[in-house]
Amino acid sequence: MSTAAHTWRVVLYTRALGEKAGLGADMLERLTVGAALHDIGKIEIPSAILQKPGKLDPDEFEVMKTHTLLGHERLLRMGEDDPLILDLVRSHHERFDGAGYPDGLTGDAIPVAARYFSVIDSFDAMTSLRPYRRETGLLAAEHAIEELQAGIRTRYCPGTVELFVSLYRTGGLGWILEYFNDSAAVPKYDGRPSMFSRPPQS
Repeated sequence: MSTAAHTWRVVLYTRALGEKAGLGADMLERLTVGAALHDIGKIEIPSAILQKPGKLDPDEFEVMKTHTLLGHERLLRMGEDDPLILDLVRSHHERFDGAGYPDGLTGDAIPVAARYFSVIDSFDAMTSLRPYRRETGLLAAEHAIEELQAGIRTRYCPGTVELFVSLYRTGGLGWILEYFNDSAAVPKYDGRPSMFSRPPQS
């Protein structure tokens, strides 16, 4: 999975879910920043682990799990003081049943932003290319929705899954799944100007 593509998609999902929830512009902006920075701690994870094509072994997974704390610490050093952003980065791998990391939080003790983002992050992981899975986008979405629903009260908060599934069922995610999935073809440049073209250099 491309980290950049993953980040771009989860930002789009976060905006879509926030709008579905009726959040104001300020909250949407803060959530968007948190989504964009959620994996910033992976900067400090060895590339051999980040880029390993297969499943991580237990020791490698323990190293990977530190990215949440590393990201949180990095943001604090950078002067970030928004608790919503800090909580999202630190706690987006917590689980509703307490089996997540880094703090083993349960239920409502998990910050709200992290509860919602964990659903988004998981959905994107389940609809992205992996060495062991070739389906992406719309092809993988139905299976991912089933997995999210199966994880209610173990991995995920019920209300967060219900809202996300409602957004999916009403077509709010289709354009992201279709046009931003890992298998989407990159258009070839044919020499004609487009909305993405750079202006001529003088």
